[in-house]
Amino acid sequence: MVKRERWRQDFSGWFSDMLQEADIMDTRYPVKGLYVWRPYGMKLRNLVFSILRQLHESSGHHEVLFPLLIPETLFQKEAEHIRGFGGQVYWVTHGGNQKLNIRLALRPTSETSMYPMFALWIRTHADLPIKVYQVVNVFRYETKMTKPMIRLREVTTFKEAHTAHATKDEAESQVKEAIKIYQKFYDELGVPYIVSKRPPWDTFAGAVYSIAFDTITPDGKALQIGTIHNLGQNFAKVYGLRYEGVDGKHHLVYQTCYGISERAVAAAIMAHGDDDGLCLPPQVAPVQVVIIPIPFKERETPVEKVAGEVKEELTAAGIRAHLDNRDLRPGNKFYYWERRGVPLRIEIGPKDVEREQITAVRRDTGEKLTIARKSLKTQLVQVLEQITNHLRERAKKSFQGFVNSTTDLKSAKELLKKRGGIVRIPWCGQESCGKQIAEKTEGEMLGEEIDSAPTQTAKCPICSRQATVNALLAKTY
Repeated sequence: MVKRERWRQDFSGWFSDMLQEADIMDTRYPVKGLYVWRPYGMKLRNLVFSILRQLHESSGHHEVLFPLLIPETLFQKEAEHIRGFGGQVYWVTHGGNQKLNIRLALRPTSETSMYPMFALWIRTHADLPIKVYQVVNVFRYETKMTKPMIRLREVTTFKEAHTAHATKDEAESQVKEAIKIYQKFYDELGVPYIVSKRPPWDTFAGAVYSIAFDTITPDGKALQIGTIHNLGQNFAKVYGLRYEGVDGKHHLVYQTCYGISERAVAAAIMAHGDDDGLCLPPQVAPVQVVIIPIPFKERETPVEKVAGEVKEELTAAGIRAHLDNRDLRPGNKFYYWERRGVPLRIEIGPKDVEREQITAVRRDTGEKLTIARKSLKTQLVQVLEQITNHLRERAKKSFQGFVNSTTDLKSAKELLKKRGGIVRIPWCGQESCGKQIAEKTEGEMLGEEIDSAPTQTAKCPICSRQATVNALLAKTY
């Protein structure tokens, strides 16, 4: 039976412990808000973001790499953008002992470094669209309580995509494509989400509007795990992004940008874990199958030999298999790999050797399976797929239990206080009413839910006018 009491009731403590005990991150670096990726965590990170890279490449994006430092003169060109990030920017003021004439910002995001270069690249309509992305670190002076992977001062893994288009409609289509990319990404990770259009007061600095993906942590708080922004022509005007059209005239481009950080890794960890540790989806597990020989006196040799053969067989089949032949008791090895979330454990003892079989144990359910050697590869591939599907459905069910609907402020406030999660409530769409809804329920307004509409009789709980959208409320990290 899966134990998830501490995972739910002390999620923050569970998460911190798992990062250390599962070799994901070391949080003891002597600068607040900066952390060290450890080997196992680095493999997990790379596997997660390899999915995101593939989704971008297959949809016509190209990877680039821009400098970390941004001259203050470029950064300050877009006034709304600098207001949005001004209090979070780290500034480089000296080169060695020499004071710089122009301060350099450590990128909080890359619009102001990329778009001056876009202006050099774009000449005619034939140069469009531009669809590029990079996976880099960004720096933001976070003043709230920092938390590894979730609230950082150095985001070590930030995928940001930036696009430029000839028309407004093409930019709108790109927003829809970005939503589909993120949906596919999180569906593959088995991480449930809800999509909303952020309210005007929580829109990305310089954007026309912002779309966000949120999941729910085991303790009932919403966690933003991806954002998509329609920038319109705001940055194009500032940085001179113009193209010559077929009509011979020069036009400003339309732009979008969208980003996902290492919160994606945190989301995969928190969505599937339990009190025994991580429980990773096979697609991103650094070790998909761990093989543990269980020899007895005077019978070690055949067990070790068969375990090695099984490891080679699985590796040749493209399965990330690891043979744990350390001089430790089997129980210690079981605990070690359970903590790290390895989807499947194979045990091989003398009787298994004699019967030409292996014993497999699923991490997600604890179920024991006996599998014949001759059908090992085929059976394991099927079991790993079953684990993937089970984790996805289990996480979805848990998520759905955290999403509730109501029509009045009192109920919304009580739901947020007692159960947490996300509360859906009708809203007229007016900013003043939206802010009052958030204030009176003591929640945060995530915005209006995408692909959801209130009933024809639903009224805004503030002004009693016809509701035009469903608002989403939550407590957040």
